[in-house]
Amino acid sequence: MNFEIFMQTIVNGLFTGSIYALVAIGLTLIYGVMIILNFAHGEFLMLGMYISYWAFTLLGLDPYLTIPISALLVFALGALIQRGLVQRVLDSHPLNQIILLLGVSTLMIGLVQFFWTAEPKSIHVAYETAVFTGPWGLRFSIPRTVAFFSAMISSLILYLFLQKTRTGAAIRAVSQNRNGALLMGIDVSFIYKLTFGLGVAVTAVGGSLLTPNYRMIPTVGQPFAVTAFVVVVLGTMGNFIGAFLGGLIIGVVEAFAGFYLGGDVKIIASMLVFILILLFKPSGLFGKKKGI
Repeated sequence: MNFEIFMQTIVNGLFTGSIYALVAIGLTLIYGVMIILNFAHGEFLMLGMYISYWAFTLLGLDPYLTIPISALLVFALGALIQRGLVQRVLDSHPLNQIILLLGVSTLMIGLVQFFWTAEPKSIHVAYETAVFTGPWGLRFSIPRTVAFFSAMISSLILYLFLQKTRTGAAIRAVSQNRNGALLMGIDVSFIYKLTFGLGVAVTAVGGSLLTPNYRMIPTVGQPFAVTAFVVVVLGTMGNFIGAFLGGLIIGVVEAFAGFYLGGDVKIIASMLVFILILLFKPSGLFGKKKGI
């Protein structure tokens, strides 16, 4: 592998890793605040893709301009699901939570298949094959470059929201000590709805960013959800920065695994990282950390 190929592989890995980071941030945000694993997480990415597809098809909107639409719609759906379903099992046995969210996942896939069929769909834009050449002869795909910077900006906006606003401070307070937050007068039920909505909305943004690059089917989100679980374990469960950096790391690891082993088996590299982390550093790269 020469230097140019080495750098190109890193670039390709960072492009994919930025989407992994967005999905993992949504997953770790929900877990960090509510201590619940969202086993329907990938389906919200899928929903973001389908919303962008139909906004493009029916309204003629560029897929990247549909991001606010998919984020708002999925946020509202997530808040409703949290209020109507997830809230009821928060204090239940973890198995009940898993069964409920697997049921939500199955229901969402079934509804998408019923209304939109299981036939693969894709978006074609004028710039989908456009590339430009950078330093060292590196080639940058326009759609993937736009998706990368959009993912970076989305992650930064959410991070600043959590760190710099009163609502973000309330979310962090609940994640650190729910009973203490209640004593301070924070509406924990509202924070839970907001957090679940934000977590799935940022995941839907990742789905919208994928639409010019991926064909969509009702189960398209599941591989991304599996990888997101690997990422949050790598970056420490409930750690925002860990999820962000972990997504980029896994993206690069998969890119090199795909180069050497082939794209069909690159998931093996992610699973190997997952196993090694569980064996040798189960608390993740960032160690134990209470709250977001």
